[in-house]
Amino acid sequence: MVKILRLLTHIVLALILISVGIFAYAYLKYSEEIPTGITGEPADELAMKMLNTLDHDAYQNTDYLEWTFRNRNHYNWDRVNNTCEVNWQDYKVILSFNDNIPDKVYVHNFAVYDKPAEELIEKAKAYFNNDSFWLVAPYKVFDEGVIRQLIKRPDGSEALLVTYTKGGTTPGDSYLWLLKDSGEPYAFKMWTSVIPVPGMKASWDSWIQTASGARLPDKHRLLFLTLSMGEVKGLK
Repeated sequence: MVKILRLLTHIVLALILISVGIFAYAYLKYSEEIPTGITGEPADELAMKMLNTLDHDAYQNTDYLEWTFRNRNHYNWDRVNNTCEVNWQDYKVILSFNDNIPDKVYVHNFAVYDKPAEELIEKAKAYFNNDSFWLVAPYKVFDEGVIRQLIKRPDGSEALLVTYTKGGTTPGDSYLWLLKDSGEPYAFKMWTSVIPVPGMKASWDSWIQTASGARLPDKHRLLFLTLSMGEVKGLK
């Protein structure tokens, strides 16, 4: 028993050292200050250029979205009726974004109420806010409370910095969209409260065209991780 405990202790210490090493490497390599740029019409024009390359109208006309984030959380988003069914483990929460319609909670397909339901609703909302952002973030650059800035990059290219001052789970987060000459995004850098490395980069270059015509990502790369969006569906 003592040998097993020592072995487990050594494994835990090794994992901690590896984690600290990865964080230190990422911080030293990728950490950077958030840039500042030009607000107003130039930033808005760049934002519209990005949306046009992604066929924003097709996304706006998409009634239904389905995806699975990292093979864990599954979503059926009914944009017409303004609801989303969120499934993870043995839980199902039907979120209603209409003030007059209550959310519904199920565990093993049995309805749940009161405090247990409230806790699961809050968790489902947090999951939805995060996981839907990884699906539709480019289409949110004109959301209420968003500040847009045109950033001149050292290589002469233009990038779009967006800061969310309200809404979601973590207001105040900023994202720098890196764009091709056409305006199509291929990555963004993040300054967020949940990622400890300021300026961490994630890819946005794996696009698919759904049945509705909307262009959406099916995966992202973040350091050594691949964030799978599962089988992404968009229907009219």
